[in-house]
Amino acid sequence: MMNKLQMNARGKKGEILLYGDIGEGFFTDGITAKDFIGNLNAMGNVSEIDIRVNSPGGDVFEGFSIYNALIRHPAKINVHVDGLAASIASIIAMSGDSINISDNGMMMIHEPWSMAVGDADEFRAKAQTLDKMRENLLATYVSRTGGDRDAISGLMKAETWMTAEEAVSRGFADFKVESEMMAASLNLSIYGFKHTPEKYKVKGTPNLDSARDAFKGLEERFNLK
Repeated sequence: MMNKLQMNARGKKGEILLYGDIGEGFFTDGITAKDFIGNLNAMGNVSEIDIRVNSPGGDVFEGFSIYNALIRHPAKINVHVDGLAASIASIIAMSGDSINISDNGMMMIHEPWSMAVGDADEFRAKAQTLDKMRENLLATYVSRTGGDRDAISGLMKAETWMTAEEAVSRGFADFKVESEMMAASLNLSIYGFKHTPEKYKVKGTPNLDSARDAFKGLEERFNLK
C-alpha cells in the first residue's frame, strides 16, 4: 500500500497526514515512530495539531510510541479518521483531545497477535507478552472512551469493526463528520483480520485512478509529488 507521513505547520497550527502502515516489518515499509516524532518536533511551537488518519495499523510498540508522543505534546490534538483507524491506528486515534470520524469511515479494535518460533518456553513467554500488551490496549480504550471494561474487552475479542455511528455511540469518537476521503484503497490482506468488511477486501488490480482521486485535495496542502 501507499505509505504517507507528511506534516506541515502554518503559524500556530500544524497538520499531520498519517496514511499507511505503522512501523516496519517483513511485508511493510511503514511509518516509524522515530520518523513521526522527529517530524513532530520539527513542527515547532504549534498550539493545535490536526491529525488525519487512514491506516490498517501495524506494530503495537511503534504505535504506542506515536500515541505517547502526541499525549505528551502541549498542543491541542484533533484527530480526523478520514477512512480507517484499525488495530494500533485506533490507539493513535485515542490521543485526540477531539476525535472526528468521517461518515463513511471505520474503526476496528481486536486482540493483539504475533508470530513466534522456538520451543515451548518461548511460546509461553510470547503468550505472556501478548497478555500484557492486551492489557495496555484495553486500558487505553477504557480511559479514553469511559466505557465498560468488560464490554470493551468483548469488542476486542470479537474483532469489532465500527461504523462512524457505532464509534461515536461507544465513545471511540466524539463526532461524525461529512466524509472527505475514500478509504477502500487500503490493502489489509497481510494482516489476517478475521472479519474484514467487503469494502476493504482486495478485488483484483487496485484502481489507481480511485487512489489518486482519494488524495486529491491533500496533494497541494502537503506538496505530495
